[in-house]
Amino acid sequence: MTADPAVAGDLAGRVVLVTGAGAGIGRALALVCARAGADVVVAGPGDNAAETAALVTADGGRALFVRTDVTDDGQVAAAVDSAVTRFGGLDAVVHNATSRLSSRAVPVDAIDEASWDDHLAVSLRGAYHCARHGLVHLQARHGRFIVMTSPAGMEGSVALPAYGAVKGALRGMVKSLAVEWGPLGVTAVCVSPLARTPALDQASIENPALEPRLRAVVPLGYVGDPALDIAPVVAFLLGDGARYISGQTIVVDGGRYTGL
Repeated sequence: MTADPAVAGDLAGRVVLVTGAGAGIGRALALVCARAGADVVVAGPGDNAAETAALVTADGGRALFVRTDVTDDGQVAAAVDSAVTRFGGLDAVVHNATSRLSSRAVPVDAIDEASWDDHLAVSLRGAYHCARHGLVHLQARHGRFIVMTSPAGMEGSVALPAYGAVKGALRGMVKSLAVEWGPLGVTAVCVSPLARTPALDQASIENPALEPRLRAVVPLGYVGDPALDIAPVVAFLLGDGARYISGQTIVVDGGRYTGL
């Protein structure tokens, strides 16, 4: 993974906590932010998140892995505390974690309560935990709170109604936080990406027509790369150049949204 440092921005001296950084966009975020100078806390439940932290270190950056289930309030609190203890503070939280069921196509009448609750717990409760425990530290540094949403949260999804519901709810949460936290000097932003991820790759294997269909509706003609197309935008939002952006959903999709 590579990214133009000029595009990614200068994050030297900043501490960024990323949830769901075990693969895909989350891993790209950790790597690109570290390359832009940030100290990165990789908060995830599995060994793949530890691998991301190791990749950051091997790439010359500084990273801390904290085994974290974002549905657990105490574990999120511990991740935030670990960031502050290890690196001296916290400048940004990027909540990227989603349910492992996110790419599973199930109509709403076939979703069982456990699956519905898992979507809610990882996306919404996880964002709540991150916000609740991160705020005091973000306020101290006029920090940033970024949540990854989805086109499904703006236009809905027949195949992924639970995923679309929680991603839409996150947009409402971010708008509320932007209003509440603005006077405290903390910004809140959603990012809606279209990018290749392990989930999309698996969905494309199961449905070979999916990716050609996606490319056909993207004016730039391709599905984005997490490291080259998505992570640099997030890194920009964490930097000084984005200090006046709050409450918005930044769509990074090669122009697809213009077709709606």
